[in-house]
Amino acid sequence: MLLASLFTCLSLAGCDRRAASTQTLTFWTFGPEGEAVQALLPEFARTHPGITVSVQQLPLSAAHQKLLTAYAGGSMPDMMQLGNTWLPEMVALDAVAPLDARVRHSTSVAPADYFDSIWATNVIDGRLYGVPWYVDTRLLFYRVDLLKAAGFDHPPRDWAEWRRMLAALSDPAAHRYGILLPTNEYEQLMSLALEQPDPLLRDGNRYGNFESAGFKRALTFYVDTFRQQQAPAISNVVAGNPWEEFGRGVYAFYLSGPWNIGEFRARLPAEQQGRWSTARLPGPDGPGTGAAGGASLVVFRHSAHKDAAWALIEYLSEPQVQRRFYAWVGDMPPRRSAWDGGELSRDPQARAFREQLEHVRPTPPVPEWERIANEMQLVAARVIAGELTVDQACAELDRRVDAMLEKRRWVLTRREGAR
Repeated sequence: MLLASLFTCLSLAGCDRRAASTQTLTFWTFGPEGEAVQALLPEFARTHPGITVSVQQLPLSAAHQKLLTAYAGGSMPDMMQLGNTWLPEMVALDAVAPLDARVRHSTSVAPADYFDSIWATNVIDGRLYGVPWYVDTRLLFYRVDLLKAAGFDHPPRDWAEWRRMLAALSDPAAHRYGILLPTNEYEQLMSLALEQPDPLLRDGNRYGNFESAGFKRALTFYVDTFRQQQAPAISNVVAGNPWEEFGRGVYAFYLSGPWNIGEFRARLPAEQQGRWSTARLPGPDGPGTGAAGGASLVVFRHSAHKDAAWALIEYLSEPQVQRRFYAWVGDMPPRRSAWDGGELSRDPQARAFREQLEHVRPTPPVPEWERIANEMQLVAARVIAGELTVDQACAELDRRVDAMLEKRRWVLTRREGAR
């Protein structure tokens, strides 16, 4: 009886210790990624039995506001999928934990394996705050058959050649245009601007640099596409179903992102599948540079489960896991090794994205960037409408952006004075 009692006590103590060692990790996601990550978690649970992951999916339209509300209320999750344009804001709020030391000691997260500029979007003031989870950039979807019929046997290699193609493929009277560029989306103009040597912000990202020769060149090319009726001046709401219109030949080019590979395959009939492809962006004088986009995984500074969060980041960063993630949701992996072997290496439409991702640039790492990008598109729309000249628009954009960055200048000046 004594031995039985002792065994019972030891067993209960062991159960208590196991219960105490189990921890619940709160992981916020948005979009289809939340559903896909759920399918990846059983394998993680088998290798990490002491960690329970609670995935909470946020609607993309409300994710940013919910994040700020949680920060103000002290109810942040342990970790989150964070768009790389949101990261500077979280760093400015001192909300995310630096990850440099964890990466240095990691056997699975290898910085050299990541696309350089994608990794760079997570480095702010010399410190790493996120690990890329998936990547995004814009390039050209194009109708191979329409270009061939117009006398071109390859996609455009520079802006001059692209302009000739757009002219040859446009017939506004027949409701046919060279390209679709929805006027309420800033990503297309931003992609053209990032191809320029001039930065979009200057003096340590304190002021706008939109009166530079480079941005004026990008804006002029963009606006001329509408003025020459090579793109309709419509929003994506008016455009309706761009996949069907692309299939019917209304547009020969569509400047968009990797999710549309799956959309075109699903929405176009079988007989049209061999008529389209993807191509790297043309630049002003040769092959172009794209925008470094995507989302990263971050750990919040006040999390009580940082080690568990890092374990999940390492697991989701494994190349074979990233391949499965791509197969389920279509998000392209940020690691070069994840592209080797499997579906991606054999996908002809994905190949151009692989090439483009070696030649991308990050947007300025300031919390105000999304507001700045929206203003950029609003001002550009006024040029398209004939309300402003290119020079007037660039001056107006600098004025607006300088006002947005006033607080940043004040903070940086005080910080420098304190040194």
